[in-house]
Amino acid sequence: MELNLTSFLIVCPLVFLSGLVDAIGGGGGLISLPAYIFAGLPMHLAIGTNKLSSAIGTTVSTVRYVRHTRVDWRLVLPAIVLSLVGSAFGANLALYVPESILKKLMLVILPIAAFFVLRKGSFIPDEKNHSANARRAAVWIAAFTVGAYDGFYGPGTGTFALIILIGFAGMASMDAAATTKLINLTSNVAALVTFLINGKVIWELGLAAALFSVAGHYLGSSLVLKNGEKIIRPIILIVLALLFVRVISDLLV
Repeated sequence: MELNLTSFLIVCPLVFLSGLVDAIGGGGGLISLPAYIFAGLPMHLAIGTNKLSSAIGTTVSTVRYVRHTRVDWRLVLPAIVLSLVGSAFGANLALYVPESILKKLMLVILPIAAFFVLRKGSFIPDEKNHSANARRAAVWIAAFTVGAYDGFYGPGTGTFALIILIGFAGMASMDAAATTKLINLTSNVAALVTFLINGKVIWELGLAAALFSVAGHYLGSSLVLKNGEKIIRPIILIVLALLFVRVISDLLV
């Protein structure tokens, strides 16, 4: 696919915004994936290139969490392996799904992901005490399942993982956040490798967008915004509305 300046002007600012949103309140994937679609990339290239920029951006926040949080590696290392396997499975499955089907699935998946992201505070129960076996089972099942979803599609992955790790595994918020970042980074990288092997990544655009993603994550993590979620909600809703118009118009052509 040939790129032009317009592609970069569409993708880079939106990916910066995605990183900013993700650092403040999560849900950045609801902006970054549509950014590539707005720029005219076919679905498989959009998903693959988005994995490149999001993996690099996620690395920044993952390192920050791991440095400031005690990680239970005996729990997390098997989760990382399961996330890797799940993500590779999901990414390979996505490659076999025709683009027209992916677009129709997007009309169903994105609103669901947006619902949980925008209302995530209402869906994360209080931390509870769980047995070690129950916690391991919940974390490891979540790692594979969420990894598979991230490999196949992606938006909302972090929110889904947090809901499971806090609500069903009973992890403390910061521990769950660090574990989620490690699972998410692993699934991003595994999916990225799969899409790279199959030639579904545009390096120039993905790397340029990655710089903006890192900048967005860095700025977002540095801001103290009391009304951060009030800013994020309308941004995500506007981007999703524009995406729906774009996808429906493509399907009708």
